[in-house]
Amino acid sequence: MKEYIEQTLAPRVQGDGGWVEFVSLEGDQLTLTFRGECSKCFILDRCIDWIAKKIQEDLGQKVEIKAVRKKPFFWDNN
Repeated sequence: MKEYIEQTLAPRVQGDGGWVEFVSLEGDQLTLTFRGECSKCFILDRCIDWIAKKIQEDLGQKVEIKAVRKKPFFWDNN
C-alpha cells in the first residue's frame, strides 16, 4: 500500500501542489498525511474519496481513510 501511495497516487496529488504521505494501514483504516496545498484545501474530502476509489479499483481493497493535515512549519511563526 505504501508503495502504491508513493509511486502512483502521490505524483498525481503533487500536480496540484499537494503532498500525500503514507502513515499506516491497520485493517481497513488507512492513515495518510496531507501537506502542501492539501493542508489548507477546502475540498480535501473529494480527494480522499478519489484516493479510496482508486485503491479499490486498482488494488481491490476497500479502505477508510483518516486524513492528517500538516501545515508548513513556517505558518507557526506568523
